[in-house]
Amino acid sequence: MESLQGKIVVVTGASRGLGLELARRFALEGCRVAMAARDQRTLADAAAKIADSGGRTLPFACDVKRKEEVEKLAQRVMTVWGSVQILINNAGIARAMRFIDMPDELWHETLAVNLTGAYNCCKVFLPAMVQSQWGRIINIASTTAKVGYPYVSAYTASKHGLLGLTRALALETAQAGVTVNAICPGYVDDERTRENAETMAKKTGKTVHEIVNLFAGSAPQHRLIAPVEVASLAVLIASEQLGGMTGQAINVDGGAVMV
Repeated sequence: MESLQGKIVVVTGASRGLGLELARRFALEGCRVAMAARDQRTLADAAAKIADSGGRTLPFACDVKRKEEVEKLAQRVMTVWGSVQILINNAGIARAMRFIDMPDELWHETLAVNLTGAYNCCKVFLPAMVQSQWGRIINIASTTAKVGYPYVSAYTASKHGLLGLTRALALETAQAGVTVNAICPGYVDDERTRENAETMAKKTGKTVHEIVNLFAGSAPQHRLIAPVEVASLAVLIASEQLGGMTGQAINVDGGAVMV
């Protein structure tokens, strides 16, 4: 996508899994990609892999729950490259647990990362987009943003909230050259899905392989979603080709949820 050449992108939760693939994919398009995550060592290794392939990356340790850390990230990117033009809110946590058994701390932590973290990033990076009359915000939500799932009440609530934020910001920025959209993946073939499968396997007595097959079987295509499928859609949404699309939530889930 020639329109993305040289664009400045921030990807949160970029040290592994889907976040790493998002960063890699935008770097392949010629973007300058600031990669944010909490684990500095893992993040640096991930950024180095992309840089080895010719991508321009800037790793920066950042906990999106803390607005002051997001502000430091913005300052660093501004110093090195300039104002952020594309924001990918990918950082998130998803831990499976029955609502009755869930400690309050898990509820607060999940909303703080998945919803407040996205709020903090939008709050910090959106003003410059509006000022320049061009910007893209892509929130990585989930099919749980549209329908309920058992044993992930905190995650489901946070993603419903993220979808609401997406739609509200899309309306507020519709005439400012900024688009705000969400991608709603189903079960992605990454570390997060495998970690949840391990947790459920311990509680149910099933094997991890059996649990992963249950996840895959929830979609008509009977498979998990490859991270590159989500990342490729994000690139398209960020491009000029879809400049007229805003406030949308696109499912990439093998047909599991058709709303």
